[in-house]
Amino acid sequence: MNRAFLTKLHLVAAAFMFPAVLMFLVTGALYTWGNKGAWYESSQTVALDRAFAELDEAGLRDAALSALAVEDLPEPSGAISVSGEGAEQSLSWVGARSEASVSAGAEPATAEVAVKEASVHRWLVQLHKAKGSVWFKVYATLLAVVLFMLVVSGVIMGMQVKALRRMTVVSSLAGAVAFVGFVLLG
Repeated sequence: MNRAFLTKLHLVAAAFMFPAVLMFLVTGALYTWGNKGAWYESSQTVALDRAFAELDEAGLRDAALSALAVEDLPEPSGAISVSGEGAEQSLSWVGARSEASVSAGAEPATAEVAVKEASVHRWLVQLHKAKGSVWFKVYATLLAVVLFMLVVSGVIMGMQVKALRRMTVVSSLAGAVAFVGFVLLG
């Protein structure tokens, strides 16, 4: 491959993905040390049009949406999980900016909805943990492809320059040994 082309491709890809790389680096490093950001939690009792035990997933979802609307929070971007049956059922709905969980209320036609709003840092951590929308997951996958391309193009450019070839090979081997060592220590 032409080194000038690889250099330009390397530069454009790195510059374009720099904000995403920075977000993943900062949230990953802080998460490693236990800093995950904050959730702001509240709880609401939602009146239902029928007994809680009669609700299906759609009814539980509607109760969650009602509580989220009161808090002016967006619909969670992740998956819904329903467990249990009848009056013992509950819904958990995860996301990047907000989360909701629904359980039976004190009265038969009520639901208790716990709502969580993410701080900006927690929101970014949730995106890092793949709790975002499908669009963000596509963007994160593109980032992974670009990072792989950056590493491969950097190694190719290092191998193309005779003065850098030995350093490229030695660095690659040292990196492989370090990786195996840290995995085994992990």
